[in-house]
Amino acid sequence: MRACEQTEGVLVRSKEMSLPYNKKLIPIAKELRKSMTKQELFLWSYFLKDYPIRFQRQKVIDNFIVDFYCHKAFLVIEIDGSQHYSENGLAYDDHRTDILSKYNLKVIRFTNTEVDKSFKEVCACIDFNVRNRLLIGSR
Repeated sequence: MRACEQTEGVLVRSKEMSLPYNKKLIPIAKELRKSMTKQELFLWSYFLKDYPIRFQRQKVIDNFIVDFYCHKAFLVIEIDGSQHYSENGLAYDDHRTDILSKYNLKVIRFTNTEVDKSFKEVCACIDFNVRNRLLIGSR
């Protein structure tokens, strides 16, 4: 799980500042909330929904819909199925990450298999990243 590597960074965006979003994507995001993948639903139901810091599902940011978003930690979580591992899928994900990074967001990715087979480690990694991002933001 590469997402758990410790990183340093400087957060310059105010926690009160809202992110730009494409209003036309809101109906699609609402539909995606109703039809989450098995792994997204599991992660939401058994960890993120009751996490002490608020996460949002299928959040519109810029021209994208991210799987999960924590505003306080400037953190995006993506759960990737097999389509993400094609040449085009990898390039698109890199492009998305580059754009989201410009808003000082950190994007962490997990595979469906990691959620299925290493759920405790995925949750620990998310918790580590939230805590680390909150510490960076408080400096």
